[in-house]
Amino acid sequence: MSKLAAQNQFLDLSDYGRPLAKIFANQLKNTRFTPIHVTLLFGISGLIAIFCILQNHYFLASFFIILKSIIDAADGELSRVKNTPSYTGRYLDSVFDIILNFLILMTICYVSKTTFCITFLAFIGIQLQGTLYNYYYVILRNKSVGGDATSQIFEDQSPRALPGESQKSVDILFKIYTLVYGVFDKIIHALDKEAYKVKSFPNWFMTILSIYGLGFQLLIIAVMLSLNGLEYIAPFFIIYSFLIFVLIAIRKAFIQP
Repeated sequence: MSKLAAQNQFLDLSDYGRPLAKIFANQLKNTRFTPIHVTLLFGISGLIAIFCILQNHYFLASFFIILKSIIDAADGELSRVKNTPSYTGRYLDSVFDIILNFLILMTICYVSKTTFCITFLAFIGIQLQGTLYNYYYVILRNKSVGGDATSQIFEDQSPRALPGESQKSVDILFKIYTLVYGVFDKIIHALDKEAYKVKSFPNWFMTILSIYGLGFQLLIIAVMLSLNGLEYIAPFFIIYSFLIFVLIAIRKAFIQP
């Protein structure tokens, strides 16, 4: 099952790993591997990338960052091919993402001697960028007939556990998720309170928006690492964050509820 109905599918620049992720998921379809196992695997890939950065093996670190992005897409694909949707997997995936984002940036900060303040601002920027992308994307998915509605536009209460998962696990991971993402959600919602009323976003807009998807962000980091441009990564993402206001302005001007 696709996340979107056919008429709402767009060129997602952050989803370049999807073809390989589908192949990987199909190879695991009839095995005991679960989407949670794949989520843990992308976490390991991210940690290896961090170790490579610490060892000044930047090209190898770039490889594992891209591999992490591909495996990140594979857990959702495996969930779909096995028809085992899971809130546990969804929240665990998101929590791993934000932890790895923080650790990767702080490792780059340590190695490149970039200041903590600049790096932390870059982390905030990356999370706000990703939140804007997810906000509009989840709205589209929820409004799309036949789309994936596992994610909700407003995450204000723990969902009821799906078959095969523990309600306690869902509740715990939901609390962690809201703790680490809640402030970013509130900021983006405050900047564009009326977006959830939009019936659909045009494909061209979603494609532009996808430059804020995590996969594209990681691709930028990987390219800059491979070019030995560590000291430019944090300043770049701070400047890159100003596009948030441009994208919201485009939405308000051209895509009305």
